[in-house]
Amino acid sequence: MEARAIAKHVHISPRKLKPINDMVRGMNADEALAILEFTPRAGAVALSKVIKSAKANAENNHEMDTDKLYVAEVYANQAPTMKRWRAASMGRGVKILKRTSHIGVVLKER
Repeated sequence: MEARAIAKHVHISPRKLKPINDMVRGMNADEALAILEFTPRAGAVALSKVIKSAKANAENNHEMDTDKLYVAEVYANQAPTMKRWRAASMGRGVKILKRTSHIGVVLKER
């Protein structure tokens, strides 16, 4: 049995999320939340919210034991990119890409 949670259109690029994902993949869910609480990266807050949501889904929807849960899968896929323009020298415009992510977490029981 597995419990899933997905946060869509999170305003942080997948490139910034991948090192945080690698850090918690395979860990116990409670340990992962404790580590993310003290991680000074911008994506740690968003990822901890998704893990908490998946943990609540496991407890309420699938009647799983929350003490036995571990992070089986974590991914941060690219979501739609917002395109903006900024004034540059000599009357030019420079494209700014504001990237967003879809963060997904799968929790399983040991």
